[in-house]
Amino acid sequence: MREEENKRMTKPSKVQKLFRKRWVFPAVYLFSAAIIITAVLWFQGNAADQDKQKAGNAPQHGQHDSVEVSNAVEKLVMPVVKENSVEVKTPFYSSTASEKEQQAALVFYNNTYHQNTGIDVVAKDGKTFDVTAAASGTVTKAVKDPILGYTVEIDHQNGLVTFYQSLSDVKVQAGDTVKQGQVIAKAGESTYNAEAKTHLHFEVRKDGVAVNPTDSFSKQLATIKAEVVSETTPEGGNSNTTEQGTGEGTKSTDEQSKKQPSTGTESKDQTNTTDDGSSSDEDQSTGQ
Repeated sequence: MREEENKRMTKPSKVQKLFRKRWVFPAVYLFSAAIIITAVLWFQGNAADQDKQKAGNAPQHGQHDSVEVSNAVEKLVMPVVKENSVEVKTPFYSSTASEKEQQAALVFYNNTYHQNTGIDVVAKDGKTFDVTAAASGTVTKAVKDPILGYTVEIDHQNGLVTFYQSLSDVKVQAGDTVKQGQVIAKAGESTYNAEAKTHLHFEVRKDGVAVNPTDSFSKQLATIKAEVVSETTPEGGNSNTTEQGTGEGTKSTDEQSKKQPSTGTESKDQTNTTDDGSSSDEDQSTGQ
């Protein structure tokens, strides 16, 4: 009997006393629930980070496609900061232009007249000016030519390339990605068109074919195309198929007709038609 009485009189342990309190079990429940919720949120956050990382890597091709689409809908602009402060001194040579317009589009170099495969832009005050990218793209060339001056070439994808010549203070190099309107250089001088003094020679080429920049401004890049023109000669009645600014050059039947080179530079070739109807080509290197 005494042993049983002793057991009954034994004091309960601290743990037993703790669990007899009403707030213990709710506290344990809440603590367990907090741990479970924290673990679930951590796993969800970790999974989300992994998905973002995968999404950041995989859609690089998608981003490239997005850039192509963006470039395609972008409109070509005059490659200057203030368009109203400049003017075109030497226009693009077009086989469909009037005789007066064609004469204005000739560049005299090395005792020979050459058809202008782009436009020569000068400031109205005769000073230098900032040259900008006519459209977003990647710089594929930035070199100094002894005849053409500093030259920059920008690829806009889908076969469209713009050329900037007679530059100074070039601010880009091959491999750079540029945005439309970004300053890439300043207008300078060149030996080829010394008469224009401080100017920018600007060309637009689609699949290697020179296109009239003036007609291309404000057009979406995807809509810019090269034109093929069929023309009848004034003498002899023979028909020649001419490409406006093609890599082969615009063929004409004048005594001094000129060929355009396949590169993105101003034309340096000349074709002379003889009395017996045969033609001879005289090539002059541009220094590139």
